[in-house]
Amino acid sequence: MDPIALDAGRFRLRPWHADDVDGAFAALVDPETALWNAGWVRTREDAVLWLARRQDWSAGDHASWAVDDASGASLVGSVSLHSIDREQNDAEIGYWTVPAARGRGAAAAAVDAACRWAFGALPVDRIELCHAVENVASGRVAEKAGFTLEGRLRRSYRYGDGVKHDELLWARLADDPPPALSSRS
Repeated sequence: MDPIALDAGRFRLRPWHADDVDGAFAALVDPETALWNAGWVRTREDAVLWLARRQDWSAGDHASWAVDDASGASLVGSVSLHSIDREQNDAEIGYWTVPAARGRGAAAAAVDAACRWAFGALPVDRIELCHAVENVASGRVAEKAGFTLEGRLRRSYRYGDGVKHDELLWARLADDPPPALSSRS
């Protein structure tokens, strides 16, 4: 797979670039992002490694984007399809937003755009989204992006606080109705 850009209405998904490292580092060390996402990124060098992994799509097991506002003027977040399994035809999705972008619909728009792309470009018919029960904002993103809540996974994942949290499991299928996101208008 070759990295591509995607339109998400008021937002734009684009391949990560080496010069994104400072913006990514600032976002990844934000306490909320570190708790629920890449808690292992503690130094700029860690951020360089994190970024390099997202830039390289050659293994075919993930597709990762920086999320900008539509003008491309500012980084508002990240979205990644990962654990792409071409035999089972499924994948997982993860995301974060910078503090200033939270509550603006960026995560839901980016997740929806990545799902639409995956359903059209990959042999994927199911995308799963998991988040800690305590991460209520991620539940709102999942619902707005057209995912259906399927269940609770008990003590299923160790987050940035070192504690294994229960997670909520959501999924979106290729033939589910698309969400009605105002950010695409």
